[in-house]
Amino acid sequence: MLRISAGSSGRYCDGLSRRNFVQVGLAGMGSASLGSIMKARAESQSLGHRGKSTSVILIWLDGGPGHMDMYDLKPEAPPEYRGIWKPIPTNVPGFDVTELFPLQAERADRFSIVRSLYHNNGDHFAGGHYMLTGRGGASGADTPGKSPFVGAMATSVLGPRKPGMPAHCAVPYASSIGLRPGYFAANYVGLQHNPFETDGDPNGANFQVQNIAMAQGLSLDRLQDRQGLTKYFDKLRRDTDTRGTLQAMDRFEQQAYDLVTGENARRAFDINTEDPRLRDRYGRHTWGQSCLLARRLVEAGSTWVSVHFGGWDHHWDLKSGMENYLPLVDRAVAALFDDLTVRGLYDDVLVVLCGEFSRTPRMNDGGNGGPPLSKGTPGRDHWGNAMFCLLGGGGVRGGQIVGSTNRLGEAPKDRPLQPADIHHTIYHVLGIDPSLSFLNHAGRPVPALEPGAVIQELL
Repeated sequence: MLRISAGSSGRYCDGLSRRNFVQVGLAGMGSASLGSIMKARAESQSLGHRGKSTSVILIWLDGGPGHMDMYDLKPEAPPEYRGIWKPIPTNVPGFDVTELFPLQAERADRFSIVRSLYHNNGDHFAGGHYMLTGRGGASGADTPGKSPFVGAMATSVLGPRKPGMPAHCAVPYASSIGLRPGYFAANYVGLQHNPFETDGDPNGANFQVQNIAMAQGLSLDRLQDRQGLTKYFDKLRRDTDTRGTLQAMDRFEQQAYDLVTGENARRAFDINTEDPRLRDRYGRHTWGQSCLLARRLVEAGSTWVSVHFGGWDHHWDLKSGMENYLPLVDRAVAALFDDLTVRGLYDDVLVVLCGEFSRTPRMNDGGNGGPPLSKGTPGRDHWGNAMFCLLGGGGVRGGQIVGSTNRLGEAPKDRPLQPADIHHTIYHVLGIDPSLSFLNHAGRPVPALEPGAVIQELL
């Protein structure tokens, strides 16, 4: 993650350190050289995968949201399965959602739902790793990420859609099951492709992205002078650099310089300049304002923005949790699709909503090992055998239901799909060749995506 004016180390003559200017761990940065990234970009373009400058907003429901309480209700199932809420019709015939999603129900023609997604793993960490990287390897007993985030690979190839913006962002931070940046990290693709995290609360009255603030007393002239001095010292050490680390640092430092000196990024991150009426429509809470900030970032030129919605591990007291969370999601998602449409961005921004897994179709007794209902209302436990994913915008057809689950919501009934199929669809929308490979830490080429296919019903 890139940070401006953070920490301290050896000083420059102006009192600021190189670490002040760009704070970044160098371990593993040389794993995927700039040459290999540029080669991947050229190969993608040579195969005709040029895309249309599409961007992605991923809304990550960290903790595991239940499909049967949101987008795949089973009103005919026994009470212990069908849950607490009733389905309501949407503006698309045959497309029902929970009664806690009235705003999305009026806009179902703008998004589609994959109901037959699965990876068959109920471990938070394994599920998150599958959904965000496409591969296994992590678990609760071995949590570090083993593979790069699909968004980090994408942005390493594409770069930002407009100059002066970070290609890969996270609002307010990148977190998967409590790990930062967790499975949103670039891993062997190189730390310079980790997400730029805004931190803070976009709903806060004095919210600022500290990472792009100009250090006190530092003028543009002094910053330009220092950049020249940095290049001079780097040149002296160039012959000793055998891994391409300094080349990667040059790119990383140039991005930092562009962010600090450019008006585009500073305007995009300044959510306080947004129309208060629009902010109200998103919802005056962290989730709503994070979605609004994500829209501002993709509009300004970021290629991938992940938005963190945490707290979905509802093993008990599901009623209270969902009645608190689902209206916030409903308002934020509805406002985002409205905003993208009004601004002419709907066809250029793909919105994805998902979590690491779903919840058990059969509800528990609300006791969590104690007396029934001692923890409140019944809840649902971990379930990776049947899940959902929402996709809308970016050229994806709206109003589609892809696949189905059996009558109890336990497993896909038809059109079973896996995380790799979601990833292939996203790469198709972005215009990236899914057969591209990156060198891992052992220097071996690894395909960007696991075997899968574009979900044709969505195109």
